[in-house]
Amino acid sequence: MSEGNTVKLMLDPKNPPPLTAEQQARLAALAALPDECIDTSDAPPRPNTVWHRAAGRHGTQPITLHLDADVLEFFKNTGQRYQSRINAVLRSYVETHKAGAA
Repeated sequence: MSEGNTVKLMLDPKNPPPLTAEQQARLAALAALPDECIDTSDAPPRPNTVWHRAAGRHGTQPITLHLDADVLEFFKNTGQRYQSRINAVLRSYVETHKAGAA
């Protein structure tokens, strides 16, 4: 296909195209669908708590911590600030267990 045949379209997220009557009807039908009727078998697993953003800094302290190599590698592969993500996971664990103890 030559470049002269390429069609480029731009979508402005602040000004989306209007929905057709059929699209509006499909969305209404989905909104009315009870949760237990939704097939989530192809959805990836998700933890019960959302830990991808830390609840905030609570006065962190530098420590030496021994972790399994694969656990450390997993977090390092998530990019910069992997130590903050490890802290967020641990904070989620603490908060979950505090709630269960109350």
